[in-house]
Amino acid sequence: MGREAYPAMAIRKIARLGHPVLRQKARDVTREEISSPEMRRLLKDMVETMHEYGGVGLAAPQVHESLRLAVIEFDGDSGRYDTGQAQSLLVVFNARVKVLDETLSGFWEGCLSVPGMRGYVERASKVEVNYLDERGKPQTITADGFLATVFQHELDHLDGTLYVDKITDKSKFAFTEEYSRYHLEEGEPEATE
Repeated sequence: MGREAYPAMAIRKIARLGHPVLRQKARDVTREEISSPEMRRLLKDMVETMHEYGGVGLAAPQVHESLRLAVIEFDGDSGRYDTGQAQSLLVVFNARVKVLDETLSGFWEGCLSVPGMRGYVERASKVEVNYLDERGKPQTITADGFLATVFQHELDHLDGTLYVDKITDKSKFAFTEEYSRYHLEEGEPEATE
């Protein structure tokens, strides 16, 4: 399911840090809802919004919908997060994460809901994600490295958690311009929505 599967989309307004929807625990989506025209429209809008803002993922609460839904997609050779990994579009309903490797992996993360900022966050390096796809079918994916970080970042949104809550070293929280000037090391990937 690529961009061509989503014609006539609309860009949604992004909820920013401080909006209550970002701190709510999102509700599960029923299989009937997954197949509804309203959900098809929301999915189209979320994908378009993610693409418009250059994100690698977007969770429904970020577009003011308190639902357990996220979309993830990224190229492996973007100049901003050159990880060598790529991920075709994933639509993820009612996801649950299980940590498979507690070894920490760190990335400078950003978020469409916290524009203009970056922060260094360490997360589990390998996870298993169980979810329903866009057809309501159960799926399991094992993710490591950058994809594991993106999953954990997006799925945190569904529990009312933002990446800023996970920054342990406050000296590694910066405006994007200062991050680029003082913290970005050559070849170091950054994770961002």
